[in-house]
Amino acid sequence: MKTLKPERLKIVRKTAPLRIGFLPTNDCAPLVVAKEYGLFKKYGLSVELKQRPGWKDLHREIVYREIDAAHAPAALPFLMNLGITPLQTRCVTGLVLSLQGNAITISEELWRKGVRDAEGLGRQIVKDRGKRIYTLAVDLPFSSEYFLLCQWLREGGLTPLRTVRILKVAPAEMFPMLKLGYLDGYCAGEPWTSLAVEAGAGRCVSTSATLAPLHPEKVLLVREDFAEKRTGEHERMIAALIEACAFCDDENNRAEICELLSQPQYVNAPIECLRAGLVGPCDPEESGLYSLHGLNIFESYRANDPTASRAAWITGQLHRFFRWKKRPAGFEGIFRRDIFQRARRLITATLPDEKQFAANLK
Repeated sequence: MKTLKPERLKIVRKTAPLRIGFLPTNDCAPLVVAKEYGLFKKYGLSVELKQRPGWKDLHREIVYREIDAAHAPAALPFLMNLGITPLQTRCVTGLVLSLQGNAITISEELWRKGVRDAEGLGRQIVKDRGKRIYTLAVDLPFSSEYFLLCQWLREGGLTPLRTVRILKVAPAEMFPMLKLGYLDGYCAGEPWTSLAVEAGAGRCVSTSATLAPLHPEKVLLVREDFAEKRTGEHERMIAALIEACAFCDDENNRAEICELLSQPQYVNAPIECLRAGLVGPCDPEESGLYSLHGLNIFESYRANDPTASRAAWITGQLHRFFRWKKRPAGFEGIFRRDIFQRARRLITATLPDEKQFAANLK
């Protein structure tokens, strides 16, 4: 197993453990690497990782201060600030944890009937008109999964919510519900598509790498008051995760990352299903779909920078759905590049350049 370089920063006085919630999907890898390989400790942080089944749990625990930070869908801080979620709280992010990484799965039954894309699903819906309603699922309404699923449906001439039903289902529950026939498909992060493919219950028909390459997927979400009152801890946590993201993006490290994620306290999925999204393509023999540098991107393309253009991708999708006549108050100051840049300086201050930074991670 490759090891990371020993700490290069002086350890500061210990404080109470930081609690970070995460979803059991492949893109929680930077949190797991930072925890298991001592990167949080390197920056003087004691961290507890808390696995949660879905966005509702992360949302509630952030609001009630049961966790300090969350590995969260990139749209969630926007939804929470605008009060679209059940509880409104001012949140920010100073770090994008990953780009793309979602896949659309349909049931094996639909595949046997000849469905290969949304247009094929539309033809099947016409055949079954009056007999049944097809049901798809996403974890979070108005998340990237939801936007991608709607885009896929529209490209096939289908109107989301009119021709199909879209339910809210936690990622880990999607595969069992698909297998039992309660769902006809879903859009989710890996490994939940690969698990369905491996079990013979579903097929991959599209990925976010083909629908919206390099879109922001997961962010490190914190309450705004946490970012203001615990600035040092917050920025050191981001610095540790920037290093972890670089480690995760090295293809030479991904096999061992799969072993880490397979543990029950993390993603709790078979290694071969984790490998499909981190090491190899998703169902290439059957669907012919190959992802862009693997489904998940953690550092390449300056992935971690919470830029205005990445925020605009999210707000543009929200505008399209809600059809606001004017930009709602509350969109500004959610993606915080100033926080990211300060955190990054904690790394560059101790390293001569990015090449040396990358070399020290090997």
